Amino acid sequence: MKKASIGLVGLGVMGQSLALNMARNGYTVAGLDLDEKKVTAFLEGKAAGQNIFSVTSPKTLMAVLEKPRRILLMVPAGPAVDSAINGLIDFMEPGDILIDGGNSYFLDTERRSTKLEALGLNFVGMGVSGGEEGALWGPSMMPGGQPAAWEALKPILEAMSAKADDGEPCVVHIGPRGSGHYVKMVHNGIEYADMQMIAEIYDLLHRGLGLSNEELSEVFSTWNEGPLKSYLIEITADIFKKNDELTGKPLIDLILDEAKQKGTGKWTSQNAFDIGAPIPTINAAVESRILSGLKEERVRASEFISGPKISVNTDKAVFIQAAHDALYASKITAYAQGMGMLKIASEEYDYHLNLREIAKIWRAGCIIRAELLNDVMDAYQKNPDLVNLLMDDSFILAIEERQEAWRSIVTAGINLGIPMLAIGSSLAYFDAYRTKRLPANLTQAQRDYFGAHTYRRIDREGIFHTEWADPKVPK
Repeated sequence: MKKASIGLVGLGVMGQSLALNMARNGYTVAGLDLDEKKVTAFLEGKAAGQNIFSVTSPKTLMAVLEKPRRILLMVPAGPAVDSAINGLIDFMEPGDILIDGGNSYFLDTERRSTKLEALGLNFVGMGVSGGEEGALWGPSMMPGGQPAAWEALKPILEAMSAKADDGEPCVVHIGPRGSGHYVKMVHNGIEYADMQMIAEIYDLLHRGLGLSNEELSEVFSTWNEGPLKSYLIEITADIFKKNDELTGKPLIDLILDEAKQKGTGKWTSQNAFDIGAPIPTINAAVESRILSGLKEERVRASEFISGPKISVNTDKAVFIQAAHDALYASKITAYAQGMGMLKIASEEYDYHLNLREIAKIWRAGCIIRAELLNDVMDAYQKNPDLVNLLMDDSFILAIEERQEAWRSIVTAGINLGIPMLAIGSSLAYFDAYRTKRLPANLTQAQRDYFGAHTYRRIDREGIFHTEWADPKVPK
């Protein structure tokens, strides 16, 4: 049997697309999947005539792979990954490389990396973004693991990756152990925020301003030609144009308002609390999906709880431009939070992340690809030690030019009773970050009052505690 460049375990939708991508780029792929019917359908269908063949066991897979063996796992995150690894390692040799291309939790990747390295095996946790289409034609990939493993994988990954407008491949070695899956996790957190902010602006323009789906499509198409240009803005414009084949009605109006989640956004929020990274916009996006799940409860509440009358009495074009500016300012702030979290995590987990390189590989292939990422990359090019994107001159100017519109849109949402959890959180984060003195002094005084937690002073060094209450008066 001919030797394969790489093995692929798991021939689901993503696995099949990646196999076709690698074959199209000149690499021979050996596939393994427990579902024989799925394998047969794939080989006789999409993969017919391609450099793709199947094997029926881990032992046979190892026998047909070039050395060092490279095996990409595309199985569901969780126990399935451990099961797949355990089924392969007995047939592997020192120096072989296992790649987990699923959305695994980064601490699971840390654990697996330690286990396999002790056996002399290389383990790469690789975030893959772009969905089925990206996997087929060029995803953005975030591999973390041993440098030797990266060098062995680099030719294949660069060939199959998305390419930015300047021709740069959208893949780079992220760092050690679980760093690749960590960066993918935060990528997905930013994705949650971006999608929620777009949804809030849609709600404001649709319910508040009364724009039709046709008008919304035109607005988002226009926005996609300027600084908001991005994959998510592009597909949003397309969504508003789609009519339901069964009823002929706009499909967007027939979709239940209940957003699901697979866990990466929640993981981002949970880990942000663990490491002390403020990401209120991402948190608001996660909470918004949870709130959307309370559909029956919300329907009942709407029958008893009233809000303000929804009416916008302003120039339509002016309001639309303000919405554009608010969305752009909020987007900058969301990226500032995500990149800030990566900076904190880099130190916490000793990942040595290069934020410029991360922004560079997100410019094509991935879901959050956007024109803005060129500016993010430039900011870290100018100052690799930039503590926050909001401290970059170009972003400071961009927000200053849009700040009035940003505040007017958040105010409009409040006055209309239209929830703007993510955009409102972005503005609150911006205001908190630029505030020299926050009211946390009162919070700390309260903590010292009821729990003797102590405090620091602004006029002298040291740790202090005060007996706030009169000891003669019981509380």
